[in-house]
Amino acid sequence: MRELLALTRRCIQDYQMIPPGAKVAVGVSGGKDSMTLLYLLAQLRRFYPGGFELEAITLDMGFEGMDFGPLEEFCRQIEVPFTLKHTQMKQVIFDIRKESNPCALCAKMRRGALNDAALALGCRIVALGHHFDDVAETVMLSLFYEGRFNCFAPVTYLSRKDINCIRPMLYIPERDILRFARRQDLPVVESACPADKNTKREEIKTLLAGLEKSNPGLRGRIVGAVQRYPLEGWGRGATAE
Repeated sequence: MRELLALTRRCIQDYQMIPPGAKVAVGVSGGKDSMTLLYLLAQLRRFYPGGFELEAITLDMGFEGMDFGPLEEFCRQIEVPFTLKHTQMKQVIFDIRKESNPCALCAKMRRGALNDAALALGCRIVALGHHFDDVAETVMLSLFYEGRFNCFAPVTYLSRKDINCIRPMLYIPERDILRFARRQDLPVVESACPADKNTKREEIKTLLAGLEKSNPGLRGRIVGAVQRYPLEGWGRGATAE
């Protein structure tokens, strides 16, 4: 855990993500990434200079059979207030609009609902569970499908909401998150979305995994290119991995 905490803290400090005494909302989908982020931030707040407060927010998309009880209990154990926000996103995206490529609309609706819930709780910082591999995958998605070299930033300011979206796990590879979640026996909730594991991102993930076998360190070089270029918002960080 110490290594992951150190990487998280370094990322937060490199990009000045959390000012002392801030109130931070963590978007908790129940997947390994968001659960690991929540756990790491819950531990980090205990010795972070100036401290900070945490709120956990989970969006109920409207899929049947989802049990969020384990998430609520986990938040109680680590002393983080838990909010479950019910939505009708499943109904809108799949039943009404019948989207054949639902991911973009879903992401937009989830961001809006999460940010509104954070503001209602008095949080102007929203922490998201993107990690090291997500950076490389996003760059490749942008190259393949948009024809440009682009990626999200470590900190994104949303002027319309006056919110900063932060990504404190950008220095942590996905394999380490997976091992950590298993070792800590985090209560991971499997996605009920019918589009899960059937996306362009999943195709890029598989492609990069194959290329990495014959080109060790490929993801690291892609992330390094993002930082050295640098893309907007990436200039302050240390070279990852």
